[in-house]
Amino acid sequence: MNGPILFLFVDGLGLGEPDPQRNPLAAASLPTLQGLLEGRALLAESAPFFGQRASLLALDACLGVKGLPQSASGQAALLTGINIPQQVGEHYGPKPNPAVAAHLQTGGLFGEFTRAGKTAALLNAYPPAYFAALQSGKRLPSAIPLAAQRAGLSLRGVEDLRAGNAISADFTGQGWRERLGETGLPALTPRQAGERIAALAAGCDLAWVDYWLSDYAGHAQDMPAARRLLSEFDEMLAGLLSAWDETRGLIALTSDHGNLEDLNTRRHTFNPVPLLLIGAAQTRRRFSTLSDLTGVAPALLSC
Repeated sequence: MNGPILFLFVDGLGLGEPDPQRNPLAAASLPTLQGLLEGRALLAESAPFFGQRASLLALDACLGVKGLPQSASGQAALLTGINIPQQVGEHYGPKPNPAVAAHLQTGGLFGEFTRAGKTAALLNAYPPAYFAALQSGKRLPSAIPLAAQRAGLSLRGVEDLRAGNAISADFTGQGWRERLGETGLPALTPRQAGERIAALAAGCDLAWVDYWLSDYAGHAQDMPAARRLLSEFDEMLAGLLSAWDETRGLIALTSDHGNLEDLNTRRHTFNPVPLLLIGAAQTRRRFSTLSDLTGVAPALLSC
C-alpha cells in the first residue's frame, strides 16, 4: 500500500450488547459510524462485517490469560504483535511495569516503520506538566508514548498544538484552555479536528492518535457524558473522512480492552474489542483472519 496508515486507538472500547440502558454505543446517535457500517451500530452483533467502505472484526483482548484485560499489556500487544499478557504472566496496567516495558524497547510498530526508512508519528500533544512529571520521575509514560520515544520519536507539546502540528486528547483543545490555562490555542470543532488529523496523517506512513477519554468515561459510568463524548468522536470521524483519500490510505480503529460499552460496571470487561478498517477492499481483506490483538501489528506491517 502506497498511502498512509492512520491508527485510531480508542482506549477502553469494547463490542457490547444492544442495550441502550447500559451501552452508550447502543444509545447514542452516531451517523458517521453507522454510515460506514451500512446502518449497523458498533456492537458485538455487527461483527464480522465487510462493506463497501469499511470492515468490522471482533478481536479477543483476553489472549488466553485469566483476569480482566488491562491497558499496558493490551496496548503492548497491539504495538508488538506479541502476546504480552502471556509473556509476563498476567494482564497488567495501566502503565507498563518493567516486564511490559522491556517488550517496547525497540519501539513496537513505531520502531518497525522507522527502521524500514518510513515515517511514523504520534500526533497527540502533551502539556508541559506531563513532561515535567516524566522528568522528575513522578509519572510513568503509558505504553504508547513509551514506544514512540523508544523508536526515537519526539513527543509533541503545546507549541506543536499552537502551530497546528498536533492534536489534543479532547480534539478541540478546550481542556487545555480551561483546565490547563494554555492561551493562544486554536479552538477547533470536532469536525475541524478530524480534518487536521487527516492533514497531519497524510505526511506519514504511520500516524497514531491516542484517544483515552473513552476509558475515563467508562470508569465514570456517566451515560449522558458518554453519549456526548461518542457524538463528538463521531463528528471528528466525519471531518476526518471528508479530508481522507480512502482509495490510498487505511484507517484502523481498535482498542486494548472493553469498558465504555458496559456502564453497569466501573471495571474493564471481557468483551471483544472492535477492529474497524476503512479503506480499499483489497487492503482490508488482509485483516480478514484476525482474531485477537496480536494480529494487528503484523497485518499493518504487511500493508
